[in-house]
Amino acid sequence: MMDVEKLFSLPLYGLTQGEKEELFVLMLNELTEHHRERCALYRQITDKIPAEYPLPVRLFKEYDLLSVPEEAVIKTMTSSGTTGQAVSKIYLDRETSLRQSKALSKIVSDFIGKTRLPMLVVDSNAVLKNRNMFSARGAGILGFSMLGRGMTYALDEKMELDLPVLNQFYEKYQGQRVLLFGFTLMIWQYFVKALESAGVKLDLDGVLIHGGGWKKLKDEAVDNDLFKARIEEVTGIKEVYNYYGMVEQTGSIFMECPAGHLHASVFSDVIIRDPLDMSVKSGGKGLIQCNSLLPVSYPGHRLLTEDEGEILGIDDCPGRRGKYFNVYGRIKGAEIRGCSDTYERR
Repeated sequence: MMDVEKLFSLPLYGLTQGEKEELFVLMLNELTEHHRERCALYRQITDKIPAEYPLPVRLFKEYDLLSVPEEAVIKTMTSSGTTGQAVSKIYLDRETSLRQSKALSKIVSDFIGKTRLPMLVVDSNAVLKNRNMFSARGAGILGFSMLGRGMTYALDEKMELDLPVLNQFYEKYQGQRVLLFGFTLMIWQYFVKALESAGVKLDLDGVLIHGGGWKKLKDEAVDNDLFKARIEEVTGIKEVYNYYGMVEQTGSIFMECPAGHLHASVFSDVIIRDPLDMSVKSGGKGLIQCNSLLPVSYPGHRLLTEDEGEILGIDDCPGRRGKYFNVYGRIKGAEIRGCSDTYERR
């Protein structure tokens, strides 16, 4: 298999789409053969359908898909789901876990810089109790924690804003650039609204990274612009980046550039498929297929999501090169999922 380390030496968004595809397609096909040789179920599936077709993400809820011996698994990640729903189980060996961690660090550092910033997590540390089986929330927090220092949790175990802890963080790092991380709905529900209710306004210099949970916010008529405006109003932070990602392809996330577009890095790519016949669409809305060059312990390199999206352009965004796209939300009939849809206050 082609040495994946070559990817880490390439510019994340510096290649044209044509240059990227020369390398990407070759490596993606090699991954397909790798998984066909090592995962019997994946081989059975690809014997019946073209190998370039993606696996529906729902399969990871119904089957254990591994391309390594069970004893090589060091971590199992689970997708988020509401009570009673099945969850995806993603099995990571050391190589895949390392690849995903390095890719996440490289992608996020391209937006916030390489210096580790004081970090405020808009969540509770209770989510990290089981270190061998991570939920999507826990995996996200742990992954992003490598990019910060002095990690502080803004919410207590009851998912309520911990104002004394927040004040300590604010006083300790006032005047320094800081990093805030959390899941979109939780930031809105348990941080922004809580600060507003308490009449607290911060004056932070830093960056906020968030993802997931847009479905419920759109139900409240909250879009990306309003979200950013209210964040700036209560925290002072102007630099806010949304990202699109999933536990089935941890690491190769799609970050929102300063121009407001989601971008595919050198580690990933997106394709839009017609939900009726699975053909690749050259324009318009359809089902999002996410490709990643990182997974070797499970066949998660070509995945069909349950999200509707649209490619907006290629190589002509002022924010980054490559494909950029929009996500419109879940298709009708799909189960509600996502990191920040999983906490319901009781």
